[in-house]
Amino acid sequence: MTQVKRPLVVKQLARGQKLDFSIETLGEPKYDSPFLTQGRNFVSDQSEISYFHMLDGMEAYRNEFGEPLPAFELAGPREKIFFNPSETTAAIVTCGGLCPGLNNVIRAITFTLNLYGVNNVLGINYGYAGLIPGNRLNFTVLNGYSVSKIHTQGGTVIGSSRGPQNVREMVETLKRNNIDMLFTIGGDGTQKGAMSIVDEIKRQGLEISVVGVPKTIDNDLNFLEKTFGFETAVEAARESVNRIHAEALSCINGIGILKLMGRDSGYIAAQATLASTDINICLVPEIDFDLDGKNGLYETIIRRLNYKGHCVIAVAEGAGQRHLPLTGEKDASGNAKYGDIGKFLHQQISKFFSDHALKPTIKYVDPSYLIRSLPASANDAVFCLRLGQAAVHAAMAGKTAMVTGYWSRIFTHVPMSYTVSARKRIHPESLFWQSVLEVTRQPKDMTSHDAETPMP
Repeated sequence: MTQVKRPLVVKQLARGQKLDFSIETLGEPKYDSPFLTQGRNFVSDQSEISYFHMLDGMEAYRNEFGEPLPAFELAGPREKIFFNPSETTAAIVTCGGLCPGLNNVIRAITFTLNLYGVNNVLGINYGYAGLIPGNRLNFTVLNGYSVSKIHTQGGTVIGSSRGPQNVREMVETLKRNNIDMLFTIGGDGTQKGAMSIVDEIKRQGLEISVVGVPKTIDNDLNFLEKTFGFETAVEAARESVNRIHAEALSCINGIGILKLMGRDSGYIAAQATLASTDINICLVPEIDFDLDGKNGLYETIIRRLNYKGHCVIAVAEGAGQRHLPLTGEKDASGNAKYGDIGKFLHQQISKFFSDHALKPTIKYVDPSYLIRSLPASANDAVFCLRLGQAAVHAAMAGKTAMVTGYWSRIFTHVPMSYTVSARKRIHPESLFWQSVLEVTRQPKDMTSHDAETPMP
């Protein structure tokens, strides 16, 4: 009898995690939204979208926890707001590595605040470091004029930095400058820092809203279907795939190696593989591989060269780290520094084939830093705009300790604690990874214990 596999969503819920997506507020909103006079549509706090995409997941959750089922609060303007716009000062900070769309989000937040009548908008220069007085980093005044054209350029006009700062000093700076709301644009480390700021604000009994706009080019934040910059990165990666593919095709037994971003999650490499269909081997952090053995990397390359005469490899930066020595170092954000898997593979593949009959020509490309500093693509620009708008609507309503999310193609509110609880990673049994395997035709298991050898 054939055993029926349970859906992945059921497997994930078997961990016993009860979900509560309730959003914190500073208090009861008491002001009428200025949008009331404009005939705008409003969203109620009772408007929600289910966390579950599949009925199987709903049933599994009910069986384990009962009702109610978890649901995200919908983003959008509220009829009542917490802050008086004419008396409100807002601040925006960007932290961590560069990502396409940062300036788009800054611009969207500034414009939307101005629509509410909030004209005191400050840019915190160079990340959380800009909130520490001793660093002597001045604020940037943001208005319709100063941000009007920033969406056409990459990077961030207010600068960025990594690493933690003194939380009490940061909150004192917010108090001293009468800042009522802080928008934190950044990834895992940024939002963890924002949670510490929220805790200190609570300890001091202050009414300051902290709303995050999640930023990670790797698309690896939990409880979010996608993050801004990812789509632009994939599009740019596809262009790099086209070029390395042309290089591989132009040589006898040409091998092209392309290293892409993806520290702990290989979504960019996997999505670029699906977008181009010219990648023959995709290596990601979530899926282990051997160099030697019947289904190891070397033999997979040989089968591909014998079949088509060329081979293109996409490798995420965090893939195959067990093959490299530990650096023992950490970056400014406290993450362990990884070895360079791209250079390692280039060296090892070159060494392996040095006396091989195929005598391949090997080319290696790493476009990572060029990709992350690009301006946002058209679709990403729209996404950034709506994320920024959603963040302002939430802050004006007095919501805090949350980030703007995206689920089932709807913009949502997500508690900060959930987005940083765990990394979103590719599941080896998912239909998404199965699609990658169908495109590349690489072995499902590239470790030595699996005897599977598919057609190239």
